Amino acid sequence: MRIVVAGATGNIGALTAAALERAGHEVVRVSRSLGVDVVTGEGLDDALAGAGAVVDATNSTAADPAETVAFFGAATRNLLAAGQRAGVRHHVLLSIVGIDRVDGNAHYAGKREQERLVAAGPVPWTIVPATQFHDFAEMVAGWTEQDGTAVLPPLLVRPVAPGDVADVLAEIAAGAPQGRHPGLAGPGPQDLVDMARRTLAARGREVRLVPSWDGLFGAEMAGNVLLPAEGARIAPTSFEAWLAARRG
Repeated sequence: MRIVVAGATGNIGALTAAALERAGHEVVRVSRSLGVDVVTGEGLDDALAGAGAVVDATNSTAADPAETVAFFGAATRNLLAAGQRAGVRHHVLLSIVGIDRVDGNAHYAGKREQERLVAAGPVPWTIVPATQFHDFAEMVAGWTEQDGTAVLPPLLVRPVAPGDVADVLAEIAAGAPQGRHPGLAGPGPQDLVDMARRTLAARGREVRLVPSWDGLFGAEMAGNVLLPAEGARIAPTSFEAWLAARRG
């Protein structure tokens, strides 16, 4: 099948494109750096011509809710419209577990708008909510690190390996639309602060970690809010296995 991957130069997008090619599919990589802009729609019709499926792994770094909603809204509308014109039979959206339980997060506001548009759109769809990735803790620590100290929220998460997410997206894209997928998570729960400590140690870095709800993640994300619902698909790679491979 000819499958388009939007956001193909990002972490998950690149892994998904590779997984699809390993499975024998023809992959069209879409990103602004490759000459296709999902926000303006430039180049989308040519990119989607003859495609049977689209995987949307686009991302936004905007911290303002209005900017995030505008980005995801424009990108999703353009992808769906171009997909309808091209006769795409399956639109697969990577989303996040728990976004409907959190009101104050700007990124989640954009993802909710994205989900709404896909579910109401003209192309048959599957929405795949995934939990945080194994490298999420280190990334959050990097956002706040200053003078050897980083502030992290004490989130309870059930992290999933990026490679596992890519494999599942590739599998789903090649199949029939499913509507809302029950979700994707890793084998076991983890504390985000402990994940950051262990990841940084594996990298040989000493960073003082301060647990706090001040910042991008508020206390409304405490407890089981970010954990998957019952019936979620459990990916095979544990955080410990991922960390061991990273250390190696």
